Amino acid sequence: MLNRRRNHRRRGAPFERWQLPALPWRRLALIGAGALAILAAGAPLLLLGNQPIEHIQVDGQFQHLTALDVERAVREQLHGAGLLSVRLDNVRRSLRLLPWVESATVQRSWPRSLLVRVTEQQAVARWNDTDLVNARGDRFANNAHFVPPELAQLSGPNSSAAEVVQRFLALQGRVVEAGLRLVALRLDARGAWELQLDDGVVVRIGRKQVEERFARFLAVALRMIGQRAADIAYVDMRYSNGFAIGWRSGTTRLATSDEARKGKADG
Repeated sequence: MLNRRRNHRRRGAPFERWQLPALPWRRLALIGAGALAILAAGAPLLLLGNQPIEHIQVDGQFQHLTALDVERAVREQLHGAGLLSVRLDNVRRSLRLLPWVESATVQRSWPRSLLVRVTEQQAVARWNDTDLVNARGDRFANNAHFVPPELAQLSGPNSSAAEVVQRFLALQGRVVEAGLRLVALRLDARGAWELQLDDGVVVRIGRKQVEERFARFLAVALRMIGQRAADIAYVDMRYSNGFAIGWRSGTTRLATSDEARKGKADG
């Protein structure tokens, strides 16, 4: 019985010794040593380049901001960071949160400075109760101390800002040519348009045939308003082929062709 067990062990599989895979270990060791040497040599250079930020250079043409406002916003984001470790994206985001900032860029300037370029918003009008808008219809926060009083008042659903601004810019040049100024343009939730001139005349465009009515206002009604502005309270363009004039005396008169006299205001 003992002999059988010994024979069984001899017939078992031979023991295999584990060996490292066949890799160029010497070459890998040399590469690793070289990398460590580069890191050891580069660390002092990184420390040397990451100098404290001492100067903030601000470039831009400002009417509503100051260079001091910009520099203060930049320094609030430094938190002791050096020139290499400073988070430029965080600095840019903080600058864009300032009122009147449209865009901002931030660059490192060795040895110890940051170069900041800021473009200020150009407001073309006031929007609703609290905001201002630029020529693209982008809304930005209003600071009551800085609102130019000559800005027109635009209003409408917030999603319509770009459309209302585009319409305002298309109208104002023609209105100025007639010796008047457009002080308000409104678009209500139903899609009806109304504008107001600086002499107090209100012009009702409505929500149907908008392009045709605006064209008729510019071609015919605007000229009449320029001639009789002191006597006119409102102009109603909501007629199929003409418009009606409401006089300050309280009377109303259709002021177009025979078709307009027979037409009715239709929204």
